[in-house]
Amino acid sequence: MVMVPTVRGEVDPAALGTTLMHEHIFVLTTDVQLNYPDEWDEEQRVADAVARLTELKGLGVDTIVDPTVVGLGRFIPRIQRVNEQVDLNIVVATGVYTYESVPNFFRFRGPALDPSWPDPMVDLFVRDLTEGIAGTGVRAGLLKCAIDQEGMTPGVERVLRAVGAAHLRTGAPVMVHTHPGSQRGLEVSELLRGLGVRPDRVQLAHSGDSTDVDHLSELAEAGFLLGMDRFGLETTLPTADRIATVVELVRRGFAERLVLSHDAACYMDWVDPAISAAALPNWNFRHIHDTVLPALAEQGVTPEQITTMMVDNPRRFLAGGAA
Repeated sequence: MVMVPTVRGEVDPAALGTTLMHEHIFVLTTDVQLNYPDEWDEEQRVADAVARLTELKGLGVDTIVDPTVVGLGRFIPRIQRVNEQVDLNIVVATGVYTYESVPNFFRFRGPALDPSWPDPMVDLFVRDLTEGIAGTGVRAGLLKCAIDQEGMTPGVERVLRAVGAAHLRTGAPVMVHTHPGSQRGLEVSELLRGLGVRPDRVQLAHSGDSTDVDHLSELAEAGFLLGMDRFGLETTLPTADRIATVVELVRRGFAERLVLSHDAACYMDWVDPAISAAALPNWNFRHIHDTVLPALAEQGVTPEQITTMMVDNPRRFLAGGAA
């Protein structure tokens, strides 16, 4: 029987329930926390995360996917501490997050020195997926990488190829941060298809940042899962526009290609938290249940279609890639 790895162990796909497919618990610049400890209060941050996720569980969410990888400050022991205190499934990821160059650790290793040499990233990703992360026993449930406005730089391409290779060895699903305004999903499609990765095993994150429904329809028709996953990030696109895009895609018959989420975090050090809270008051784990789902229902999206996007699609995507 296929099981889905989570922080607390493997679970039956049927137990995933209502799932937010792209949320972060912590996004950190680890060097800063290690060298300037006044910036970080471990006990306070863990307690705050527990409170936020407990509230989320109270809204009826059973599972979150946390695609925090190298480059975003992943530290699984801290996530384990949080999850010990919250009855929530947390699926974590492996991969590398960059828009341009690979991290310096990989810069002069593997194919960077000789194109015929294997990339060490692949074995690291596979180990995270099959054995566990950093001795914790927690296995990653998916692969995560990124492409943004900078496009298919040599570093981005190298990570994408390593992710594709790890997918082919394990079957793990793939999430790619994309920039739909510059239609980067088409570049992802070309590269991953060339490696033999099926589109239905790939989620194109942040597709909801665009109102170009024709472009998104093209990706959905190709078989990709589209992350309508930044609800509340109003500086990129207002909620009303994000909702209208989902409504139109559902009307066109693509409910089975959509997942919903916020891409929010309990704590992200990229922006001063006080500024973030003031500028983005709706960028939190509650926004979909408080605002988005009622608005979708008012505009004709049925309960069955919401279940498809929030239960069935995540379950199929995560279970189909379990190693």
